[in-house]
Amino acid sequence: MAVNFQEISKADSNYNPETREKKTYSVQEIAEILEISRSKAYELCQHADFKVIRLGRIIRISKASFDSWFDSLL
Repeated sequence: MAVNFQEISKADSNYNPETREKKTYSVQEIAEILEISRSKAYELCQHADFKVIRLGRIIRISKASFDSWFDSLL
């Protein structure tokens, strides 16, 4: 059964997939935030103190743990 986002938005006027708060970052997003290469971002995922979620070949980084780690560097 496919989800029709227009039907959801009609039923719940507060639902907006574009403004929904993210819970994870992709490796590409980490690379963009830190202004580093994607390969360096992959290396960082192996050694850093933030939580990494692996879903098959897909890697997602916990936004809360990354943000906390990043804030501690400043």
